[in-house]
Amino acid sequence: MAATFKVGDHVTWNSEAGTVSGRITRVHVRDTDYKGYTHHATPDDPQYEIQSDKTAHVAMHKGAVLKKVRGRAS
Repeated sequence: MAATFKVGDHVTWNSEAGTVSGRITRVHVRDTDYKGYTHHATPDDPQYEIQSDKTAHVAMHKGAVLKKVRGRAS
């Protein structure tokens, strides 16, 4: 099982543009339509909505690809 996160957690992940960081703004525990695609989620394997620190871009990822950033206040 992947790590679990909560709203406000500061996380990082890899994207096509390199490493990105941001804050979790929402946790989805049911399938969610986002940007024309159904993101599958369950209470045991949620999808996390994350707003980038550098842009207003919002991404959605499963916990398996996220790492919590240590040393920063939530």
